[in-house]
Amino acid sequence: MNNAFLILGGNLGERRKNLAEATALLAKAGATIKRTSSIYETEPWGSKDQPNYYNQVVEILTNEDAPELMQSVLNIEQKMGRVRAEKYGARTIDIDILFFNNEIINSYHLTVPHPRLHERRFVLEPMNEIAPELVHPVFNQSISEILAHTNDRSIVKRI
Repeated sequence: MNNAFLILGGNLGERRKNLAEATALLAKAGATIKRTSSIYETEPWGSKDQPNYYNQVVEILTNEDAPELMQSVLNIEQKMGRVRAEKYGARTIDIDILFFNNEIINSYHLTVPHPRLHERRFVLEPMNEIAPELVHPVFNQSISEILAHTNDRSIVKRI
């Protein structure tokens, strides 16, 4: 079994319900939900002129390899009505792979660990809640250390 951490987020529709639906669809696709963080309300990142997001980190076990998991995630986003109209735009659901085992993957379609997770408090806060000692395989620092040194000062509030 492979271990992965995913960030779920969205700011359109029933945000809490969308996170729960995405988690249920991950399980339906064969993932075992190991742990979930609390839900956090966060300021939009990138494009500020939109509603706040709800974000949550989910740790899963899966038989899929990283590219297969990426395809499953894209299928779930599509099933939930995700429209990719603008970069950093509002969305019903967004699911990103943060970590996959302890692997470093740099391909055209997938980069793991997520290349900007260290810049995003909305990712680091929920990751720190469920896996503060997890060591980033590129930076060789724990999530709690990365969070302590991030420059992102956006508001991330546990709800």
